[in-house]
Amino acid sequence: MTLNQLSSGDLIADRRAEYAHMLADSGDHAQAADLMTQALELVPDWAAGWFRLAGYEEKSGRKEAAVEALRKVLELNPEDIFGAGLKLALLGGSETPDQPSSLYVAQLFDDYADRFDKALVEKLGYTVPEKLEALISAHTGDMRFADVIDLGCGTGLFGERIREKADRLEGFDLSANMLAKAEDKGLYDHLAQADLSLPPETSGLLAGMPQHRADLVSAADVLMYLGNLESVFAIASRLLSSKGLFAFSVEDADAKGDFVLRPSLRYAHSETYIQGLCNRFGLAILATSKTVIRNDGGKPVLGILFLTRKSV
Repeated sequence: MTLNQLSSGDLIADRRAEYAHMLADSGDHAQAADLMTQALELVPDWAAGWFRLAGYEEKSGRKEAAVEALRKVLELNPEDIFGAGLKLALLGGSETPDQPSSLYVAQLFDDYADRFDKALVEKLGYTVPEKLEALISAHTGDMRFADVIDLGCGTGLFGERIREKADRLEGFDLSANMLAKAEDKGLYDHLAQADLSLPPETSGLLAGMPQHRADLVSAADVLMYLGNLESVFAIASRLLSSKGLFAFSVEDADAKGDFVLRPSLRYAHSETYIQGLCNRFGLAILATSKTVIRNDGGKPVLGILFLTRKSV
């Protein structure tokens, strides 16, 4: 789903919105914003239209107008399928949210699923799955895992790396379309939807299944779509067997704070924040690795890989 596919329900408004889109593509964002405003006079309750207007206003340098447009989006669509809350925070119109809207994240990856592997690996130089598996192997050698739980499994890129070491491999993701792609690969013994932003009891990871069953829990390139990570660490703690391993990656905030929201609309986390969470949830850090995890806009994105062991 793209914004251009979301009709206002009014033919004249849709035509003006399309002209606004053409103007924006030509670089005339101020005129695009003016024409989009005219469209919204006809359909004032069109949330997608207000979100488009916010983008045009921001790019034309009218920050306050963009902030007001985003506030209108949230008023009309409090579930925030567009991620307006994240954009509002980046523009200084609100505090950084602890979590993005789950509906926004699910829609983002549902739309991305068909081109995910090609775009991420070939175009963005994504390397987390192989680097995280290498970090695990460096400390476990030829050890096999009775049960591996892949959190935010996506299309199964990490699953491809760990499958041969897992007697049983489970995958969980928020996006139904990503899960469908993972199922097509035939890697997983069990796949299901889950929301890592929720507490363990309501996340979808424990329903009808035993706790403390996993020798290895992974979260490869997942945590950057969450801000506050307490729910994820609580989930991992409930899933891990005694002395089980939790391997995961974050984007490196390189700061003293807990986490920051970046213009990419992804979160970066500080090493100090992760260390504090490990201490709280009884995880001993076995190894860390600072490395480039992908490219974004032609620039390398620095991340931190962690391998931890449940110690309590």
